[in-house]
Amino acid sequence: MFEALRRDDRAIEGLPIRLVIALVVGVACLSVMMSTISGMETLQVTEVDVEPEPEVTAPGPQNVTVTVVDPDGGPVAGATVVAMGGTATLSGVATAETNARGNATFSLSPSLGPNQREGTVTFDVKPPAGSNYRDDRSNTALLVVGS
Repeated sequence: MFEALRRDDRAIEGLPIRLVIALVVGVACLSVMMSTISGMETLQVTEVDVEPEPEVTAPGPQNVTVTVVDPDGGPVAGATVVAMGGTATLSGVATAETNARGNATFSLSPSLGPNQREGTVTFDVKPPAGSNYRDDRSNTALLVVGS
């Protein structure tokens, strides 16, 4: 059988039909995969971060403004921000929604434990529904420094 194939000089005409079908299907699948890969930009998601103001504070009651930003520094409106005690203590969890400028204001009263010189207040972001924003990485924290 192999001898007959080797002597056949008819090119693709002499190939078995199953091999021709496999070749055509393989090329079609490769084309579909390449177009899918090139269209991946439309499925892209954008990571958000927070910028607390002030970034460093002392223990005690105060107002803290948090700006939710995209990687280019642009504001993200309609996001829900959750402030929680990290290594500093808060008397609960506080939530606020960002305005059109991406700002959310909190009235926080962080405290530090005995012999604790510094701590953090952490922020989580729930991006607006239906957006391509995500909050998978850790965000910038508010540093609380005792005297």
